[in-house]
Amino acid sequence: MIIVLKHGTTDADVEDVSRRIQAMGYRPHLSRGEARTIIGAIGDDRGKERLLALESLECVEAVVRILQPFKLASREVHPENTRVPVTAGVVVGGERVVVMAGPCSVESRERRSSAAAPSSPARRPTRSRGSRRRASSC
Repeated sequence: MIIVLKHGTTDADVEDVSRRIQAMGYRPHLSRGEARTIIGAIGDDRGKERLLALESLECVEAVVRILQPFKLASREVHPENTRVPVTAGVVVGGERVVVMAGPCSVESRERRSSAAAPSSPARRPTRSRGSRRRASSC
């Protein structure tokens, strides 16, 4: 995380924030710019949420998260939509909404047929190999 200090922050305030960061188990990395001073909190990502408490200090402008909490699933790492082919012509994550039902909601051939009857033939659900089993109680 990066702690952005307000313009005109004193050296004593910078030292105070750095001590607080160290007390939380992180190593402060000071960077002084022309208009702003920032302090990076370097260390284990677990528990960095505690650093958000520094926003309550008068000299702190903002506490900024550098990495997303779910970085492997984020758009920064994976900008394309995830598409999973289920069967021929059926793709989860594509342009069309896919509704999946398990054995608990399709208890018999009659129920499946009555549920599928309102749909057009072009949108009739694709059946997986396991859909012929009788439903057990859920």
